[in-house]
Amino acid sequence: MILSNLDNIKEKEIVKGCKAKFIHSDNMTFAYWNIYKDASIPSHTHPHEQVLNMLEGEFELALKGEVRVLREKDVVIIPPDAEHSGRAISNCKILDVFYPVREEYR
Repeated sequence: MILSNLDNIKEKEIVKGCKAKFIHSDNMTFAYWNIYKDASIPSHTHPHEQVLNMLEGEFELALKGEVRVLREKDVVIIPPDAEHSGRAISNCKILDVFYPVREEYR
């Protein structure tokens, strides 16, 4: 068993206003994000499947040209290589799960 506690993981700022704590298994990366109001994530793609889990707040997600406002308990599956971006409407807590591992986040 591998046990981690988020209080013991250093937060990393990946984009201005977007900080995360990362946990990696052999096959997946779990990103626990604090995204602050008005912070933006630029349009990008990656070869990883991503499951975005809204824990708190409101987040505007653009995925393949479709824009939606996500709220607590919303879950979105983002396919590999799909262009997406986002903007925090309020302070947000988001859990992203990536498959396979995001090596650049280690």
